[in-house]
Amino acid sequence: MLRGLDISDMLIIDRLELGFQPGLNVLTGETGAGKSILLDSLGFVLGWRGRADLVRQGAEQGEVTAWFDLAEGHPARAVLQEAGLPDGDELILRRINGRDGRKTAWVNDRRCSGEVLRALSETLVELHGQHDDRGLLNPRGHRAILDDFAGNGAAQAKVRKAWSALAAARKAAKIAASEREAIEAEEEFLRHAVAELDKLDPQEGEEATLDTKRRMMQGAEKIRSDVVNAYEMMGQNGAERHMGDALRWLDGAAAQAEGALEAPMAALNRAMVELDDAMSGVADAIDVMSFNPIELEEAEERLFAIRGLARKHDVAPDELAGFADTLRAKLDALDAGEAAQAALEQEVKDAEAAYEAAADALSRSRAKAAAKLDKAVAAELAPLKMERAVFETQITAEEPGPDGRDGVSFTVATNPGAPAGPLGKIASGGELSRFLLALKVCLTQGQTGLTMIFDEIDRGVGGATADAVGRRLSALAEGGQVLVVTHSPQVAALGAHHWRVAKGVAKGVTTSTVVPLAPEERVDEVARMLSGDVITDAARAAAEALLAG
Repeated sequence: MLRGLDISDMLIIDRLELGFQPGLNVLTGETGAGKSILLDSLGFVLGWRGRADLVRQGAEQGEVTAWFDLAEGHPARAVLQEAGLPDGDELILRRINGRDGRKTAWVNDRRCSGEVLRALSETLVELHGQHDDRGLLNPRGHRAILDDFAGNGAAQAKVRKAWSALAAARKAAKIAASEREAIEAEEEFLRHAVAELDKLDPQEGEEATLDTKRRMMQGAEKIRSDVVNAYEMMGQNGAERHMGDALRWLDGAAAQAEGALEAPMAALNRAMVELDDAMSGVADAIDVMSFNPIELEEAEERLFAIRGLARKHDVAPDELAGFADTLRAKLDALDAGEAAQAALEQEVKDAEAAYEAAADALSRSRAKAAAKLDKAVAAELAPLKMERAVFETQITAEEPGPDGRDGVSFTVATNPGAPAGPLGKIASGGELSRFLLALKVCLTQGQTGLTMIFDEIDRGVGGATADAVGRRLSALAEGGQVLVVTHSPQVAALGAHHWRVAKGVAKGVTTSTVVPLAPEERVDEVARMLSGDVITDAARAAAEALLAG
């Protein structure tokens, strides 16, 4: 609920501080007195986009502060929490407009963006008038308005969830089909490549092993004869025979050498053992170097085959086995693709059925709510002297989407037999005002915490009709807060709180002021609205009668 508005240096307002109350608040004054400036200033602090030249002539900046009471659970609290702003029972908005056009805003003394202000404004204030393109006259918002009236939150959430699931299922099926088509296009290559790889059956690390073996066999051809010669020089016809002979000679002489030959004989025995080890190692080497030339040829052929396939598929030789598994998996996917695709298509059908069911339920709820709303508006139009007018909520089929498949528009026919058309195009100024008021009365039942502003919504009506408009506004304000800018004395007389907007000139400077009216001052103001500049006794008596109403 709006509790106060503080305006400094905005257009023709020097300094103005207003305190508002629950119930019906009316603002009256001569045309051009500055009533629209109040709304421009309030719209400015709420972040609404409007006129740019708001700073008062000669001032460096204009400033507007508005403060609201927030009840527990007020929707504005959620906006504050999401934006990381302080949340309390009082909400203070402040915004400055510099002479250079730069705008700065604060929420509860914390800097914020215009987007945050606008998000808060949606939960705080509704503005209605003959040029109300923010809400009821905008057909793009009619579906949301009907859903709010119907309480379709849960049904909408179900439809959005079903639509998301359907979109995901369709995407998965489309991707799978595309991938299958791509695999089908290279099926011949895949089957040939897998067969070729399976036939060769390369193993990880095999290329390095073959390369080592090949180089060893190539080297063995060159050195094997030398190694064999060395073995023979160490064997029975070489060092082993000579060392054995020497040991026997020494053994025969040892008995007469008085121990002098024991150490040399021990050394020679050790040498014989080392020679035996050397001969064993050389023999093993000879065995290794002994190979069939065909074996070298086979090793080279396999090595070259592995390297050739690696180059062909642009992978490392050690990656050929894994590459074969990858290609085989693609073929497996292709072979199983028909069943998998059928399963995905079934998921799409199931998702479509779930969406259709949720959308059907939402459509039925909308149709039921539309009939209820039409009936409620018709009941409100009668007291507004429009009992012959017809309001109809039209529901048309649209392309399915996350909000269902219904288009919603509010249409009116002002007279029986007259063609129905969009709310904002068929009704005249006075008729439109009453349509908007009747519709708003129906839509706001049960709502709390929202300040509704009606900008000259009674324009074009008078007499009993104006009185009916005022009484509907008064009823709408019960338990809430309504601000009305009005030129109608009947509406002004029904206000619980009354402000007069006036314009004056002092020292060549024009300023606008707003003052709250005491009961006796209200009589004069309503009398002025009835008779004009000259307030007659008859006008004052009529004003008293209206106020006593």
